Amino acid sequence: MSELKGAVIGCGFFAQNHLKAWGDVAGAELAAVCDLDPAKAEAAAALTGAKAYTDVDAMLAAETLDFVDIATTMETHEALVEKAAAAGAHVICQKPFAPDIAGVKRILATAEGAGIRIMVHENFRYQTPLIELKHAMAAIGEPFFAHIAWRTGYDVVAGQPYLAKVERFIILDLGIHVLDVARFLMGDVNDIYARTQRTMPGAVGEAQATMSLGHVSGAVSAVTCTYTNRIDPDPFPETLIEVEGSIGTLRLKRGFQLELHGRGKREVSEVAPAVPSWADPQWAMVQESVLNTQAHFIDCLQTGNDFQTSGRDNLKTFALVEAAYASAASGQPVVPEA
Repeated sequence: MSELKGAVIGCGFFAQNHLKAWGDVAGAELAAVCDLDPAKAEAAAALTGAKAYTDVDAMLAAETLDFVDIATTMETHEALVEKAAAAGAHVICQKPFAPDIAGVKRILATAEGAGIRIMVHENFRYQTPLIELKHAMAAIGEPFFAHIAWRTGYDVVAGQPYLAKVERFIILDLGIHVLDVARFLMGDVNDIYARTQRTMPGAVGEAQATMSLGHVSGAVSAVTCTYTNRIDPDPFPETLIEVEGSIGTLRLKRGFQLELHGRGKREVSEVAPAVPSWADPQWAMVQESVLNTQAHFIDCLQTGNDFQTSGRDNLKTFALVEAAYASAASGQPVVPEA
């Protein structure tokens, strides 16, 4: 298949992973990079060999692109998707998709109206440990309970200082990933009950959330996330999970250890990620998942297969985020409305 030409819009903190990963994605060529900051754009160009731009309109006018990777803050996504759609470029867009669900729906309408395909960079689903856990669930029968925990004291604000100023903090920034994992493992959700806590000094929004999900299947999951856990060793950036089924239990433990308990036996396997050549060992799982996410995007563009995290699928996850905030405000379970 012919290579698809693309561009990255936004060359900030997390976008460095996107930029490096594109060099390893078969079937993709990064032709351009764009950032409002000339220094960031030039640094990204030096890293990737792509052409640097500081103006999206100028880039889209000068380049013939098959896709764009939007790695900017969520407030800019809607306008950038409109520009990409007008240029006929498919889109992979960093989460959160938009600041609110109304914005998500407008983005989807724009993409569908223009006939372009759009996928959300919801990269937890593409982490090797979670993929292996999902496959292993066939061995535990019908799953009826899951505990999904992402708990760390890692200073997320140091690299992304704007997060300290947002009113909707951990659920929209990180919880959206963990809620998507709950859907990935246990299926769609009937209702959610959430409690939030403001536990980070200096942060406007909640830094801890505890959520109970009732799934369509009848299963229940408990989802927790925090940026203020003081534990040593810190499990960052791992998601720790236990899934109970009718004939067994699975535990994804710190250090990428997957335990299967059932029929009187305990089996342990290692489900560590493959480390990209450019990865930082501390971030290897996240960086590999970025590579896996972008490879999935290109594969689906070339084959016509559905994106796992299509815009329409991610709308269901975003509806959970909105419902979690509504539940925390009301003190009552809320039915997500996508």
